[in-house]
Amino acid sequence: MTKGYLILETGEIFEGTLIGSEKQVTGEVVFNTSMTGYQEIITDPSYAGQILVFCYPIIGNYGVNVFDNESKQPFLSGVIIGDHCEKPSHYQAVNSLSNQLKQAGIAGLTWVDTRALVRVIRDKGTVKGVISDDLSHATPKLESYEPTFWVKVVSTKKEKYYPNNGPHVVLIDFGYKKSILTALLDAGCAVTVVPYHYTYQQVCNLQPDGVVLSNGPGDPMELKDRFQDIKKMTTRFPSLGICLGHQLIALAYGAKTEKLKFGHRGGNHAVKEIETGKVRMTSQNHSYVVVNDSIDSNVFAITFRNVNDQTVEGLRHLKYPIQSVQFHPEAHPGPSDTAHIFNRFIEQLIALGEISYAVK
Repeated sequence: MTKGYLILETGEIFEGTLIGSEKQVTGEVVFNTSMTGYQEIITDPSYAGQILVFCYPIIGNYGVNVFDNESKQPFLSGVIIGDHCEKPSHYQAVNSLSNQLKQAGIAGLTWVDTRALVRVIRDKGTVKGVISDDLSHATPKLESYEPTFWVKVVSTKKEKYYPNNGPHVVLIDFGYKKSILTALLDAGCAVTVVPYHYTYQQVCNLQPDGVVLSNGPGDPMELKDRFQDIKKMTTRFPSLGICLGHQLIALAYGAKTEKLKFGHRGGNHAVKEIETGKVRMTSQNHSYVVVNDSIDSNVFAITFRNVNDQTVEGLRHLKYPIQSVQFHPEAHPGPSDTAHIFNRFIEQLIALGEISYAVK
């Protein structure tokens, strides 16, 4: 058991025991409040390059199975845990969490006072940090840290087609979760997953009935060269944006985004549906939000708001069949309160397809 440290750029040091890959790593330190679903969370590409702190105290107790990975490999830099369970107990477990981290080359630190660490992040905002077994090398590592364009890293390198009997959807991969693809396939859609940089013409060539812009890591403004193509796609095809995809649609139509102090990450975030007044519990994982005052009310209607801080959680275009949500309707982990958003989108594709066929 090797002693390790998390050293923050603000000067705080948290001591623990290294697990997983015992290498020195640097990244943004963020926290997730979910009580379950650590396997799905760790394999969510939206965490690429980040050091993730689990608020829930016991992690690893049901191990790792072959079903719940949200991507082929984890892309985060590190994991911080309070109480790590090395001997999991679950009939589907095929591996321990520490072994999964080690095999994936992900650094971990356990037996950390995560309550105190989360209080620091909430007080000072998201900060950079280093996981290391050597305190003397931390400061130079932090000073030389440069963020990576993670969307390029996590996005698929070639298109892949999943046949089905329903409408054909192009899923633009900015770092999509497997559960988004699964939700579309379960609803009967045929899906073509394409790289993040696909142009408007490349998408048109696939002749989709609709387009989904996925979640993904990082600052949405890193993708400003995609805005023109995104606007063309969404005016041509019925579109659904999720998380980063929601932000990109808003930016493509002239809105702005800003970074939250410490983000929304967890499985119990309440959002209010403006049209019905109903409150839904949602799964969220993001640092950036669409700026409320930057939204043109002649172009978009706000469909959802966060109950806690009133940030924008959903948009609907007033002319085109475009909708977007900041949260994850596919959940995994988290509640399925908003799964109907996929159903609405698919019903829209079918209805518009029937109109198009009638015109022809």
